[in-house]
Amino acid sequence: MTATPGAPASLDLGVIGNGSFGALVDRQARVVWSCLPAFDGDPAFCALLSPREHAGGDLSVELEDQVGSEQHYLTNTAILRTVLRDRHGGAVEVLDFAPRWKQNSRIYRPVSIIRRITPLSGTPRVRVLARPLADWGARVPESTWGSNHMRWMLPGYTLRLTTDVPIRFVREQTPFVLGEPVHLVFGPDESLLRSLSGYVEEALGRTEHYWREWVRYLSIPLDWQEAVIRSAITLKLCQYEDSGAIIAAMTTSIPEAPHTPRNWDYRYCWLRDAAFVVRALNRLGATRSMEEFLRYIFNIATHDGSLQPLYGIGFEEKLEEHEVDSLAGYRGMGPVRRGNLAWVQKQHDVYGSVVLASTQLFFDLRLAQPGDAAAFERLEPLGERAFELHDQPDAGLWEFRGRAEVHTYTAAMCWAACDRLAKIAALLGLDARAAHWRERADRIHARVIERAWREEANHFSASFDSDYLDASLLLLADIGFLAPDDPRYVATVDAIGRDLRRGDALFRYVAPDDFGEPETSFTICTFWYIDALAATGRVDEARAMFERLLARRNHLGLLSEDLAFDDGEAWGNFPQTYSHVGLIIAAMRLSRSWQEAS
Repeated sequence: MTATPGAPASLDLGVIGNGSFGALVDRQARVVWSCLPAFDGDPAFCALLSPREHAGGDLSVELEDQVGSEQHYLTNTAILRTVLRDRHGGAVEVLDFAPRWKQNSRIYRPVSIIRRITPLSGTPRVRVLARPLADWGARVPESTWGSNHMRWMLPGYTLRLTTDVPIRFVREQTPFVLGEPVHLVFGPDESLLRSLSGYVEEALGRTEHYWREWVRYLSIPLDWQEAVIRSAITLKLCQYEDSGAIIAAMTTSIPEAPHTPRNWDYRYCWLRDAAFVVRALNRLGATRSMEEFLRYIFNIATHDGSLQPLYGIGFEEKLEEHEVDSLAGYRGMGPVRRGNLAWVQKQHDVYGSVVLASTQLFFDLRLAQPGDAAAFERLEPLGERAFELHDQPDAGLWEFRGRAEVHTYTAAMCWAACDRLAKIAALLGLDARAAHWRERADRIHARVIERAWREEANHFSASFDSDYLDASLLLLADIGFLAPDDPRYVATVDAIGRDLRRGDALFRYVAPDDFGEPETSFTICTFWYIDALAATGRVDEARAMFERLLARRNHLGLLSEDLAFDDGEAWGNFPQTYSHVGLIIAAMRLSRSWQEAS
């Protein structure tokens, strides 16, 4: 694979991180996006969104006369390797990672980017550029330097670079011949009191070991193992382990389609998205993310069980939305937004999402601290809210800003909350509570069938008072609301394929919304459709479609939120947890069993 220096921004990006923060690296080994000191912080590296006034916002290695590059992850890790080649036969290797390993009964995961640059052939001549910006690209931060380090005073955080590159070469962006490996450690403003090269090599080895051990214990399917492993690692990189929050994506304001105002900030924890992530990782046996997410939930839970659709990664409730003038946007396609107004919306499906994400806690005997009666009591207020709100209008999971309806998916998820509480209560021997929740689940179920089934159209509708379709109806079997062979579900899947599918991808809906008609496919909806095809017996068709969708991942196996129908170009925030959840669930549905390989 090759890359052209100076090409327009794209989502051909790799992600590195360690549970404290994340960074995106392009095919030229440029760190073009990283918020510090955490996912919701100031983007010190913001080149991806085009700073208006200042050059930089990146961490780069420029190779003179570069003609191409190659890039891949070290197998089963979050360590990214980029090889840059010049037209004289010279080549350099750039390894990028965020340190993560077990130490002193804890996980060591500092806010740190480590970069090792190694000559591979010829006499490559490089420049090392470290150009963080501050206040969303609005200013160049004050900096100081010493014999082997530089420091940048960022908002609320001081970033320090320790390096064996001559510090003047970094300060003045001086080209030099790379004759031996050099090392750069970006992180907190702390002196490194040991050999720099020794620390980098130890960190590399221990981080590589950590990820390979983590992957080793995943219960992956036989088929598409590489894709599932990469998706699982990516999901894990999107959990903020200080609180247990899981972000929807690492970026803000990557538009859903060219020149659309659908630009949103996804660096927060949507309870729905996070619940999908937890359920996917649970299926792979990675249950610790569930335990950490439930810790997050219990920190934000109110006494009456009411929940917002999303919160900040530090439990923040108010996420005021503002446009940022200092960044022009992805390829200049603004606006760039900070914050997300969806926090004020009513999205009643979140109650079902949280209960679904919690259910395995009670049934999985592997867990050191399985759910008990006390944990069940903490979930019951969520069920009460679900029952109270199941037939009340909301913005729905697609977060309509200009209208509210009683959405079928919302009501079905409220049913799921009551249904799972009934099952948990039965498991715990709480017969009266089990009967209580079963009766409530049955009432919601009957109500949804009565109000959302359209006999003449022969499909469920997206809401109680409409006739249009949306892709969330594909999940009615996944959550257990209907059996996959229920003729009503099969007919709904057929109708969605007829009305929402275009080639090998799906719209989430086609009815105009607050911003007009959608233009790109919503990737998780395509995975939902593939899963529904398999569940209803169309396995060969589902497998073929799945293979074609996998081919649309970027060169590192990563997915954004949306794909263009015509050329398959990636749009929307990146990497999108929703999309990687869909990949995992579909792969596990479609894969052959391990017995077939033995």
